Amino acid sequence: MEAELKSLLSDLQSLKDSLPDPSHQASVAKIRARLEHIKLGNAQRSKIKDMSAEVVDSNPYSRLMALQRMGIVDNYERIREFSVAIVGIGGVGSVAAEMLTRCGIGRLLLYDYDKVELANMNRLFFRPEQVGMTKTDAAVQTLSDINPDVVLESYTLNITTVQGFETFVSSLKNKSFRPDKEGTGVDLVLSCVDNYEARMVVNQACNELNQTWMESGVSENAVSGHIQLLVPGETACFACAPPLVVASGVDERTLKREGVCAASLPTTMGVVAGLLVQNTLKYLLNFGNVTPYLGYNALKDYFPTMEMKPNPQCSNAACLERQKEYTLAKPARDAAARAKMEAEPLVEPECLHADNEWNISVVDDSDVQDSNAGSGSLPEGLVHELPSADEFQKPPASAETTTTTIDDLEDLRKQLEALNAA
Repeated sequence: MEAELKSLLSDLQSLKDSLPDPSHQASVAKIRARLEHIKLGNAQRSKIKDMSAEVVDSNPYSRLMALQRMGIVDNYERIREFSVAIVGIGGVGSVAAEMLTRCGIGRLLLYDYDKVELANMNRLFFRPEQVGMTKTDAAVQTLSDINPDVVLESYTLNITTVQGFETFVSSLKNKSFRPDKEGTGVDLVLSCVDNYEARMVVNQACNELNQTWMESGVSENAVSGHIQLLVPGETACFACAPPLVVASGVDERTLKREGVCAASLPTTMGVVAGLLVQNTLKYLLNFGNVTPYLGYNALKDYFPTMEMKPNPQCSNAACLERQKEYTLAKPARDAAARAKMEAEPLVEPECLHADNEWNISVVDDSDVQDSNAGSGSLPEGLVHELPSADEFQKPPASAETTTTTIDDLEDLRKQLEALNAA
C-alpha cells in the first residue's frame, strides 16, 4: 500500500511538471495533497526491538520507562514477556486492550463472537467505519496501528459452546510465545464479558488450568461496576461467591432478559477498564498492592473493597481440587516466606540530608524558627508587608510637642470666634 502511494505521488508530480497550464497544475497539486494526507493517515511506525528510556519525542516508551527511573518498578521492559487474554471485546474489554497495547504488553489474546454495530458508538474504542466487522478483527486493526510491537491473536468464537470452550482452553495452554514459561501460556486472563454464563465458563477454564484471572463488570444501570482478582484455591472463585450477589444480593442469572437493553455509559466503563488494567500492571510488574475486590459506585464516588475466601462447599469440583492443593502447599510456602524475610539484611534508613543532583536539602522547621527568633532582619530584597508590633509603641510626647499642640488649639479657637462674629 505504501509503495503504491509513493509511486502514484511520483507520477502526479511528473504530470504536474509536464502541464503548461497553471490551472491544471493547481488541480494536480490538490490531488497530490489529498494523497499525501491519506499516506500520513496510513503511516505506521516500525517495530522497536528494545525499549529505551531516552527522553526524545520519537521514543514511544520514554514515559513508560520513567516509571523505572522513578523507582516504581524494577524493570519495566519485563512487560514484553507477559501474555494477557481478554475475553469479551466490548465496552470494558476493548478499552482494556487498548491500554495494555499502549503500555507495551508482549502478547494479547482477544476473544469475542459479536460484530461492531452503530449501537456500539457510545463506546470509547470502536469507530463508525468498523461497523460490520467482527469485534476481534476491528480490535486487531486498531491495536496493530497503535503499537506494532504487541503480538495480537484474535479468536472469533463463542466460548460458551462445546467447541468454543475447547478452543479457548487450548489457546490458553499454548506456550509458543514463551516456551520456557511454567503453567499455561498466559500470565493473566481478564474477563470482560457481560453475562453470567460466559463468566462461569471463564471460571471453569481457569479453575481447571489453575490459571489466575481477573473478573470485571458494569451494572445494568451503568452507574456502578467492580473488578476482582481470582486465584484458584486461594480466593473465592466465581461459583463460590458471585460478586453481584455479594454486593447487592441480586442474582446475575436473572438480569439478562431478552429484548431488554441495558444502559451503557462510556465513563463508567472507562473507569472500570482503568482500574482493571492498573491492577493488571501491578500484578504483572509486582508493584503496589493488587486489590482482591474493588467496587465502584458512580452516584456516590464510593470504592468499597473486600476479601473473599474460597467456599469449602463450592459447587465447582475443580475449585475444590485447587483448594486442597493450596492447603497442602501452604505450610511449605509460609516457611519459605519466613526464611526469605529472615535472610533479608536490615536496611538502615536513608539520611534525609544526603546530597542529590537537584541540590535539595531537608531542614527542621523549628531550627529555622529558633535561628530567626529575636531577629527582625530579613534576607536581602524582602520586606515586611505589615509593620511590626514595635512600630506601634510610640515614645511619650515631649514638652515641645505639647506646646505645639496648645498653640494649634488656641489658633483654632480664634478662627471660630471670628466666624461667629461675622
